[in-house]
Amino acid sequence: MSKLKYFVILFVFLTSGVFGQTAIVQTYLQRFITADLLGKIEILNEASIDDALDESAVQLYEYALHFVLDNYSQIDDLHDMNSIVEISIRNLSRFESMESMNLLWQLFLEYPDIQTEVEILVTFGIMGKGNSEIVKNINDYLWEKNLLFISGESVDYKIISACISALMELGDSSSYPVIFSIICSGYPEIIAFEAYGALENIPGNLHHFLLTVIENNPPDEKFAAFRIVVESERLTISERGQLAEIALELSLLTGVSNIYLDMMRYDAVLVLSQLRWTRANALAIRNYYRVQADYSQGAVSKERLVQAILCLGAVGNSDAALALGLQLGLIHARTVSTNNYDAEITLAIVQSLGLIGDNAAFDNLLYISHLPYSENIKAAAREAVDRLRW
Repeated sequence: MSKLKYFVILFVFLTSGVFGQTAIVQTYLQRFITADLLGKIEILNEASIDDALDESAVQLYEYALHFVLDNYSQIDDLHDMNSIVEISIRNLSRFESMESMNLLWQLFLEYPDIQTEVEILVTFGIMGKGNSEIVKNINDYLWEKNLLFISGESVDYKIISACISALMELGDSSSYPVIFSIICSGYPEIIAFEAYGALENIPGNLHHFLLTVIENNPPDEKFAAFRIVVESERLTISERGQLAEIALELSLLTGVSNIYLDMMRYDAVLVLSQLRWTRANALAIRNYYRVQADYSQGAVSKERLVQAILCLGAVGNSDAALALGLQLGLIHARTVSTNNYDAEITLAIVQSLGLIGDNAAFDNLLYISHLPYSENIKAAAREAVDRLRW
């Protein structure tokens, strides 16, 4: 840009009352226009500590960024330009100016320096609260970067991380979908962890968002959403219980095994057991029979069957006690004929019957003392009998 153009712009600044510039800012602008790069840096630093400047100083820093945008492509070494940008951004962050934010967004998209992009995103987190346009810009930008990452292209993780941090600071629930997409896309663990943290901290109806994903999205995303339920400290007990119940129900609907739905089902069982969510009694019984069949075919581990049994104990009623009592009767018969039983499964059934407390289990529990079970199973049976309700 020629010096003539600078003086034309300066003339507009000096003669237009719209900008409300003070004489001090006018002087800084005139000095900035005529100085070399190092001089421009010194002028901006001087202005940043000048107590006589008020909000009209925004004009100086905006002008400095316009200078950078118009001239950076003609310069090989951007070190001095970076200094001009850094000083200008730092000082603009003290003021709430929509024009400044539009200019910063243009700089973010055009200026070829990663650290500058990060600083601009940090500034948006400070300046952009309540600004839906800024939130949308960052959301859209992060969507584009994520699509590139999914397609196999490389992205700069520092920018992804800075976008997540900015959106967390801006605190708008419209960012839930794009942040969730980061969690589902296979980024390094630290990036996924930052995305989890952002979802946990951005105000809004997180429960409804996760419910929608669990109900409508593909299996891998259902599972990812439920992992958020498992880890969340923000959701209430009622919200977690409802989401776990729905997750278990949906995962039981399909007759075809799907690894993501199966993992969601196992996680849901653990959550329901922890919460003692009695509304899920019928679902827990269906899950028990599903896992029992899978275990008999060698498709799942014993641990999954034990978890299913303990879930019945935590959430079950008399129907669950009936299912467990029938299984305990079969174990008795096998023990009598072969003197062989699985200690872990037997103990889990006995403990769960005690937790349910249905007196229909009395005979099966009492019979344990007459069979060659281990002492800890016999002790658990005595304790379970004491807990039966009559």
